Amino acid sequence: MTMLNPPHPGEFISDVYMEPFGYSCRFVAKKLDVSASTLNRILKGKSSITPEMALRLSKALGRTPESWLLMQDNYDLWQAKQNVNLAKVHPIDFVMA
Repeated sequence: MTMLNPPHPGEFISDVYMEPFGYSCRFVAKKLDVSASTLNRILKGKSSITPEMALRLSKALGRTPESWLLMQDNYDLWQAKQNVNLAKVHPIDFVMA
């Protein structure tokens, strides 16, 4: 099932894990063993979840690393669908000779 306008993982982290518990960016960054600026870029949607970050998030917040990467992929794909013009892209007919 395709989600309409899926949230960036940073928005999800903020909404589900940080705001309800009053956790600061510095507090969560320390638990992730990353700089506050690194986490802040993710929270603002300016950086993506990497496989390394997915492992960190999985250990610190829960969920599987795969689910964090899938959330990023869903966000990225939805964004691409909104912005990429495929009008000049054509299917290739693979016919064996």
